[in-house]
Amino acid sequence: MNKLFYGDNLSVMRRMPAESVDLIYLDPPFNSNRSYNLLYKNTTGLPIPEQIEAFCDTWELDYEKSAIAHDIPGIMQKYGIQNDVVQFWYYLVTALKSTNPRLLAYLVYMTIRLIEMHRILKPAGSLYLHCDPTASHYLKIVMDSVFGQNQIRNEIIWHYKRYTAKSGQFQKLHDVLFWYSKTNDYTFNDMREDYGAKSGINDSHYKQDENGKWFRWQKRKGADPYKVYLSEGRRMGDVWEIPFINASSKERLGYPTQKPLALLERIIKASSKENDVVFDPFCGCGTTVEAAIKNHRQWIGCDIAIHSIKLIQDTRIKKYGFVENVEYTIEGIPQSIEQARYLFEQDPFQFQYWAVEKTGGFCSNKKTADKGIDGRIYFETGNVLSSMVLSVKGGNIKPGDIRELRGVLEREKGTEMAGFICLKKPTKAMEQEADAAGFYEYHGVKYPRIQILTIEDIFNGKNWCCPSVVKTVRKERGETFLAL
Repeated sequence: MNKLFYGDNLSVMRRMPAESVDLIYLDPPFNSNRSYNLLYKNTTGLPIPEQIEAFCDTWELDYEKSAIAHDIPGIMQKYGIQNDVVQFWYYLVTALKSTNPRLLAYLVYMTIRLIEMHRILKPAGSLYLHCDPTASHYLKIVMDSVFGQNQIRNEIIWHYKRYTAKSGQFQKLHDVLFWYSKTNDYTFNDMREDYGAKSGINDSHYKQDENGKWFRWQKRKGADPYKVYLSEGRRMGDVWEIPFINASSKERLGYPTQKPLALLERIIKASSKENDVVFDPFCGCGTTVEAAIKNHRQWIGCDIAIHSIKLIQDTRIKKYGFVENVEYTIEGIPQSIEQARYLFEQDPFQFQYWAVEKTGGFCSNKKTADKGIDGRIYFETGNVLSSMVLSVKGGNIKPGDIRELRGVLEREKGTEMAGFICLKKPTKAMEQEADAAGFYEYHGVKYPRIQILTIEDIFNGKNWCCPSVVKTVRKERGETFLAL
């Protein structure tokens, strides 16, 4: 059952059986540009240019999200959501379309996914949604709509201490998590915490029993009092004090939105049993995966970035000695030309992401007059970053594609080279167009300004011919950077 999925979690969830997951934890991106750009910076040790956009911009109200917003009332009705809620969604969409389209884009992105999460959750299952104050109040409305207003179990406050700089407001020292159950018959394990430094010896309410254990009598209305033992701890509340992962922490992997392992362990221990299935649809650096492994749960992780899948495999799973295709599997990453072609046919955008990342690039959704740059590779030239723009074509290709790419190369500031990735073999005319672009020279070495790689080339180990990307490994800070 243990699986890592590379791909859009919506596509993955739509293929998952109904009522197949016991617990879902999600920490969705609240500003995908920031998250993805920091992932790049922490991977390479270099700052990313501000103008480059994340490849999965959840805050962009594009045509696709506008169409989904229009379809959501019908989807809600299909899943049995009350008509009043459906009407409310209609008015909310109408209001936000003109006043805050970016927030509407995010809510559309999340709503369609939360509906699928509710579908795959078992009747005794729970979902923990990690929220940001930018959208938490709106997300709670969505959660009430999908799960029902009576299914919220707790609003959990994760409180932490960290260094805070001077500012004109109170310092942010907590996160919010919404815990919802699918039904009223849900899994919950009684969680306890120490009473702290207070000792029964110094508290007159506590006495010792015949075995020397300290206890106090707890009164209850209409029933006999019962013994509460100091050693058993007190029942946990909805404010959790768990240390923040600071810059010097050995736990830190350099991932921008990494959460403490202790936080995920507490959630998993509270709302699942051994061998239950834990699912994280935005698994990032894999904290949920490791917490599940440590606590003997089965797990499913999903992320749209191949860098995250590699990070989880190399830093989380490897330490427990798990063997791929024995204790776990990775799905969605093509291992052959046939699988790459199948990915293109099923999901052209994911094929594009995979091809860019497979060659060490970082995806972008930045649109140009030439139908967009699919990705970039960065390399250091002096004290600045220069880039190689990438274009991916899974279908038919022609010499005009290379001419268009050359036009992008000429216009894009800070761009010295361009790469073209294709499933089919390029024609002689395409190769001639690429050769006509000439060379880029750096430190006395000449690099073809336009290069072409087929998917077959990539599987045969070929890659771009360009200056190296500088990678800094800060071992003294416990940070790990991926080899690109």
